[in-house]
Amino acid sequence: MLSNRAAESVYSGRLEIQHWGGGLMPVFTESPDLDNALVNPANWGDEGWVHDQFSWLRANEPLKQVSPEGFEPFWNVTRYSDIKTIEGNRRVFINDPRPTLGQKMMTEMLQQISGRKHLVRSLVQMDDPDHMGYRRLTQGWFMGGNLRKLQQRVDELAVHYVDRMGDMGGECDFVKDVAIWFPLRVIMSILGVPEEDEPLMLKLTQELFGSTDPDVARSFDMMDFMNVVLDFERYFAELTEARRQNPTDDVASVIANAQIDGERLPQHETNGYYMIIATAGHDTTSSSTAGGLLALIENPEQMEKLRADVDRLVPTAIDEMIRWVSPVRHFMRTATKDYEVGGQTIRAGESAILWYPSANRDEQVFDAPFEFRVDRKGAQQIAFGFGAHVCLGQHLARMEMASLYRALLARVDRIELAGEPQYTQSTFVGGLKTLPIRYRMK
Repeated sequence: MLSNRAAESVYSGRLEIQHWGGGLMPVFTESPDLDNALVNPANWGDEGWVHDQFSWLRANEPLKQVSPEGFEPFWNVTRYSDIKTIEGNRRVFINDPRPTLGQKMMTEMLQQISGRKHLVRSLVQMDDPDHMGYRRLTQGWFMGGNLRKLQQRVDELAVHYVDRMGDMGGECDFVKDVAIWFPLRVIMSILGVPEEDEPLMLKLTQELFGSTDPDVARSFDMMDFMNVVLDFERYFAELTEARRQNPTDDVASVIANAQIDGERLPQHETNGYYMIIATAGHDTTSSSTAGGLLALIENPEQMEKLRADVDRLVPTAIDEMIRWVSPVRHFMRTATKDYEVGGQTIRAGESAILWYPSANRDEQVFDAPFEFRVDRKGAQQIAFGFGAHVCLGQHLARMEMASLYRALLARVDRIELAGEPQYTQSTFVGGLKTLPIRYRMK
């Protein structure tokens, strides 16, 4: 459905309705001025608006160089195939020096104040050989063998958080009461952060990823954003020292005592490693979990289909939820040499932004992409990225979501909205920040 906001504030063209990919889709015949609007975090609080823009761009300007005010120019990449081409060629398209979108003035000032090229240096900011060397340190923790050891504990936690719903009297905010806490507990237990510190980790994560959202940002002061990072670093510096003195069986001990080429990791990279696991390890999963429930509520026939065959359909339903939400909204890559993508030449030194929500609604790849289907088959969603930088925790995320939905559907027989859902105002990572629901337990 085309939002009034999109029609009134962005588009000046004539609207046509065309048959596309098995459904009806809004397509505009004249180019809107999206350079500034698309990078404005406030607009990302309106999911309908975002998908309206990307639908137009895929059909009319799928790969275009843009110059929003206050930003260095970059290529807007909206099609699935073009994003896979870029991500699959890690030697030509690298993360450094511009892994995510940032205003030129803010980026320069933060670098001057901190004295660092990157305020945080994690796997996201790295290229080979650093990237693969650092990734190997913990990769085994998030693969099949270790995840199988965690399955029973994850299932127990899923039941625990669904039981909490039963104690809330038939109404809750599914985001704030369930979806954020379940994956947070899982990843913090893997990392080695004690349960009493989880509220702090949640607060700092929301202030980091939601730094442009008025409801969760510490403030819009640049120094406060840097202080969020410093608070993380102070916490993890203490954790590092504790794990070096007394190693335990957790990921924090692995990171604290790891060596590459015979030397311990530098403190900056050590902190960055903790931060990427502690933040991305739960925030994106909670967004997909909550967004998936909203999709089921809005598509009751899909809810009933999933209920009728949970064991068979949970795997495809989870991937469909992740496609539907695409909680990581973008990453960026910079070309090391001239390279042709989608009929356009991206020159050496030019950056490209990869819009994952757009790729996951690409009409050329997904049949009827604006339909939510728990039994969808065919092309694989690309919300976890592709290639060398594919999400380290993708298998854990799927496992957590599957456990929670099995527990939820076993205990809850009716769910409906009890208020208006709201989305995070962020161009980087986001999803639902509130989902008020009313439900009946079995």
